[in-house]
Amino acid sequence: MPSYAVLYQAAALCLTYPDDDFRARLPLLREAAPQLREFVDHAAVTPPQELAAHYVQVFDFKNRHSLYLSWWQDGDTRRRGMSLVRFKDVYRAAGLEFTGEELPDFLPAVLEFASRTGNTDLLTEHRDGLEQLRSRLTAFGTPYASVLDAVCATLPTCTGVR
Repeated sequence: MPSYAVLYQAAALCLTYPDDDFRARLPLLREAAPQLREFVDHAAVTPPQELAAHYVQVFDFKNRHSLYLSWWQDGDTRRRGMSLVRFKDVYRAAGLEFTGEELPDFLPAVLEFASRTGNTDLLTEHRDGLEQLRSRLTAFGTPYASVLDAVCATLPTCTGVR
């Protein structure tokens, strides 16, 4: 399997809140990950406040576009707690301790983990959820869908959307 480390790291950055640091990295992201050019070019020409407002509209108002992978599998149930423990266990087994401000199933964190370790198990295990998110982002008409398109293109074929 080819290494998609640069793509995963770039996608992780694209799926986090678009602050000034993100904007400063746009030229590097454009060159490093051609698969993300559609989104990066959109981000480069969109005024910062508009891009930030769009991010909040897409990802922060409803779970329909949740960036938390266990939500797609478990929803808001008690099972989700065990799923979150599993994410931490996978990180720990790779010699990393999850210390982020977000939950360990936050897609940018999972992408960064895959980038650093080459371990795509968590992405593959949650492929159905990634496909649902990709489909909903596409239907919503957001440029963020192209980021999910690029990530999903690197993973084995989905077994079926739940």
